[in-house]
Amino acid sequence: MNEIYLASKSPRRLELLQQMGVACKMILLREDGGRMRDIDEDPLTSENPFIYVERMAKMKADIGVLRAKQRALPPMPLIGADTTVVFNGTILGKPKNADDAVRMLKMLSGTTHEVLTAVAVTNGNRMLHDTSITRVRFRDITDSEIKNYIASGEPTGKAGSYAIQGMGAVFVERIEGSYSGVMGLPIYETAILLSRFGVQLL
Repeated sequence: MNEIYLASKSPRRLELLQQMGVACKMILLREDGGRMRDIDEDPLTSENPFIYVERMAKMKADIGVLRAKQRALPPMPLIGADTTVVFNGTILGKPKNADDAVRMLKMLSGTTHEVLTAVAVTNGNRMLHDTSITRVRFRDITDSEIKNYIASGEPTGKAGSYAIQGMGAVFVERIEGSYSGVMGLPIYETAILLSRFGVQLL
């Protein structure tokens, strides 16, 4: 077996799973503002970033299983994942608007931050999870670079207001950890979790 469900609409996560040789069907969770969201992504008061990102991944996996059952889909392992950027213990989620993106990018300029990506795999009966931690160092970014980057539209919907697999890579001086984890799905940890559910990768 090498087919799974992915409770996400992220093309990056889908691409990484395909890179691993996993056939994947996406189960889209409700995120548009016109209906009730499936996931409330706001952190709890004083919530630890590691607990937060793990909670989000587990919640996405649980809701993904529920949606699969509601649609009478055949049972298969399902992945839920969540990525967040952490600077000095503060969670930097997706920017609310352009001004929020400016605030985050100025905060990250010339400093080191952490990217946490939690992965949860479930078959509806049991769930296993793991979290990837990657340290990312940004070079100094000029105000004009920030303005042009935001104008490109890339920061929209991205934790910390940047995409390492896109133009945002020009800001990255170095990383320590998982590049794919910063993209949104750490391949090493994900492969181990899937193997424990009988998913064949090679």
